[in-house]
Amino acid sequence: MYNRIMLGSLIFSVAIMTQQDIKTGSAFPLWSGGGPFAKGTGENDIPTLTPFLPEKRTVSAIVVCPGGGYGMLASHEGHDYAEYLAMHGISAYVLRYRLGSHGYRHPAMLADAQRAIRTLRSLGYKTVGIMGSSAGGHLTGTACVHYNFPAYDLKDDIDKANCKPDFGVLCYAVTTFDPPFGHAGSGDNLLGKNATAEQKALMNLPSLVNKDTPPCFLWSTTEDTGVPPENTLAFADALRKNKVPFDLHIYQKGGHGIGLLDKAPYVNAHPWAADLLYWLKANNWDK
Repeated sequence: MYNRIMLGSLIFSVAIMTQQDIKTGSAFPLWSGGGPFAKGTGENDIPTLTPFLPEKRTVSAIVVCPGGGYGMLASHEGHDYAEYLAMHGISAYVLRYRLGSHGYRHPAMLADAQRAIRTLRSLGYKTVGIMGSSAGGHLTGTACVHYNFPAYDLKDDIDKANCKPDFGVLCYAVTTFDPPFGHAGSGDNLLGKNATAEQKALMNLPSLVNKDTPPCFLWSTTEDTGVPPENTLAFADALRKNKVPFDLHIYQKGGHGIGLLDKAPYVNAHPWAADLLYWLKANNWDK
C-alpha cells in the first residue's frame, strides 16, 4: 500500500537523498527527525512520499494528493494514479499528508504539499506538478494559489527550493467550502468546525487565482453530487479571467470519487486519464 511506512527508510537523512536512493513503492519522510506541527511520532504524524517511477529517468515529476475529505486518504486516488502515470513514462510521488481526523489543521497540509514540491526539486526534477482528487484536489489548488504563503518555517537546504508548482491537475476538486456547492465536511477537517469567515475565505480557491497561478488541467462530471462540478467551473472561470492556460473537461458519466474506474493495466480507464496524458505531452511535461 502506498501509505505504508518502512521504518528502515526513516533512518537516512532526507537532506542528502539523491534519485539513486529512491525506490518505487518505498515511502520516505518529508522531514528527518520530525516536521513542523508534529503532534507525535506515529505513522499518522509523519508525512511521506512514495515514488512510482518509469523505467526511464525523467526530468518531470508529479506530486499526487489522494482525496478523502481531509479525513482519510483514498488509495485508488493515490497509488492507482501514480501507477498509471509511471506506466506511461511519468514519474509520480504519492503524498501522504496529515489529516484533520488525526488532529491536524491548516497550514499543516499545505506545509506537506510545499515540502513535497521542494523535495522533488531538490532531487533534480526540473518540472514539478501537483495533482489531486476531491479534498486532494483542494490541496492541489491551495498549493497553486498559496505558493507564496509561508506554511512552515524554512530550515534546511531542501527549503531553499521553489515550492510553486509548474502545473496543477484538479480532479473533481473541492474549491470552496461555502454553500450551495461547497463541501462542508472537508472544510471542517481542514479548518475546524468553528472556523471564521476569514479563515474560510483564505481557502476559497477561485477568489485567490491570479495571473501568476500555474496552468491547470481540471475535470469533473455532471453526475457528481458529492462535490458538484460548479467547484471546477468556478476555478476554471477564474483561470480564464486571469488569462492562465487551462484545460477543462466536464464529462457526462461518473459520480464522485470514481478515480480511474479501472485497475492495472488500466486499459479501460475513464477518458480523463488519456486526456491528461495528451495535455502533459502537449506541454512537454511528460519527459
